[in-house]
Amino acid sequence: MKTVNDFNFKGKKALIRVDFNVPQDENLNVTDNTRIVSAKPTIDKIVKDGGSVILMTHLGRPKGEVSDKYSLKHIVDEVSKVLDVAVKFVDECVGVEAEQAAADLQAGEVLLVENLRFHSEEEKGDAEFAKQLSKLGDIYVNDAFGTAHRAHASTAVIAQYFPAAKCFGLLMAKELNAIQKVLKTGEKPVTAILGGSKVSSKITIIENILPVIDNLIIGGGMTYTFIKAQGGKIGKSICEDDKQALALDILKKAKEKNVKVYLPEDTVVADGFDNNANTQIVETKNIPDDWEGLDVGPKTIEAFSKVILDSKTILWNGPLGVFEMPNFAKGTIAIGDAIGAATKNGAFSLVGGGDSVAFVKQNNYTDKVSYVSTGGGAMLESLEGKELPGVAAVLKD
Repeated sequence: MKTVNDFNFKGKKALIRVDFNVPQDENLNVTDNTRIVSAKPTIDKIVKDGGSVILMTHLGRPKGEVSDKYSLKHIVDEVSKVLDVAVKFVDECVGVEAEQAAADLQAGEVLLVENLRFHSEEEKGDAEFAKQLSKLGDIYVNDAFGTAHRAHASTAVIAQYFPAAKCFGLLMAKELNAIQKVLKTGEKPVTAILGGSKVSSKITIIENILPVIDNLIIGGGMTYTFIKAQGGKIGKSICEDDKQALALDILKKAKEKNVKVYLPEDTVVADGFDNNANTQIVETKNIPDDWEGLDVGPKTIEAFSKVILDSKTILWNGPLGVFEMPNFAKGTIAIGDAIGAATKNGAFSLVGGGDSVAFVKQNNYTDKVSYVSTGGGAMLESLEGKELPGVAAVLKD
């Protein structure tokens, strides 16, 4: 796997696919610059070598239409601030103007080209569009893990125009190595904690990771599909009735592979989906009618924490309760604490998937775990065992 560390960029123009699809407020100011900060080490390396940088990214979903709202001109100041360089901007990403702006770059300079998705050819994976983009640089660098699962022109098609001059950025390499640690090289015992509301959205992940994990902790709304499938009473808790057979099949496969499955023993139930609803703690398999499970209980927290503290490799995807409501966030916070403690003791922990990442950021756990993935969909597809087009294109000879 070649990275920017395998190249000397002196006198070269690096064309980097980054993922600067950042959130903005109503005045189009960047509200979270994590993705820009994450790309900085790659850009710094190239600039330090004496190379110049052309950055290309998408922002939002303009669907092939030029739109001021989605123009990258609104993020230039933030990119300049993070990189500590006066970033140049050109309001096109292909054609004479873009090519001239790239050609004029001096060593150490950085150019941001306009939103790739102002051209419908980007999402279509159009080869001619990719070829036009390729004219902007000498070496292609893919550092956009967040879009690596998309077969777009700038992620999966463009690499063919750089047969001997393509590599991964440092962020992409970190992402791929983190997933490898969980799926292939992780020290045992390996524990996967899967939460969220639906079994159906996690089934392929579970099937792919069963051969490599030792423990599977199940929490969140999908708990109740498993409990009901085993004959438990779940009140009015969320449940995918059509996935009960699937839940039983997962438990059977886990047993065959000697994977220990942990389901919540007790649950914090409420008489309404509201932070101020009445609550009680009951056995998960015996939830009263008209009550619904919204968090794991104290016995479960203790049992899950013990498993996590005894683990050497940990994957966390999905919250254990409705953490957006403070009264039902205790379970997720406790699991975060246990993962933090295990990591401090030498375990490797990978957190990924929208809700888990949001929780980790909101509650300042980012520095307490080994790695927080920047790409929700891409990470999940990696865990499902799928080949990511943006990765395959760079690895291809």
